[in-house]
Amino acid sequence: MDLEQLKYPIGQFVMPVIFDEKQAKIWIAEIENLPEQIKKATENLSEEELNQTYRPNGWTLRQVVHHIPDSHMNAYIRFKQAITEDTPIVRPYYEERWAETEEAKNGEIQMSIALLTGLHQRWVSFLKTLKIEDYQRKYIHPAQGKELTLANMLGMYAWHGKHHLAHVTNAISKT
Repeated sequence: MDLEQLKYPIGQFVMPVIFDEKQAKIWIAEIENLPEQIKKATENLSEEELNQTYRPNGWTLRQVVHHIPDSHMNAYIRFKQAITEDTPIVRPYYEERWAETEEAKNGEIQMSIALLTGLHQRWVSFLKTLKIEDYQRKYIHPAQGKELTLANMLGMYAWHGKHHLAHVTNAISKT
């Protein structure tokens, strides 16, 4: 398997031409189901398996599991800002530095799975209150230097969860 396939096992995110209520519901369901999928994929992993990388010079599976709620917490906050403010400039974070913190490198994954579960319950509850036109609201990500719609970001974060779930499941299948 080449490095690009290891990095992007489900391919890169591509925003569909049409975004409608049906698509929103699909992505919300994917976000809703992710915590249980991560829990099931990791429940029988040994410490050795958790400390393996999913690709050469990549994060360990433990770091991947801790990264998901880190990233999705930021997403949840950005969604709330975009709904409650007019095109806010969101704060970026250094995900690679967060992944190098001690608890991300060595901490028990159950705490991040619990965090992801609660976070996604709250996030999905919020997402289900939005009207389709709300997804056209935007925020500005200074690192990307452009306005991003919530429709695009909903798809991106549904993809993000599946992307990292594939990192875990693919790495496990090789052991």
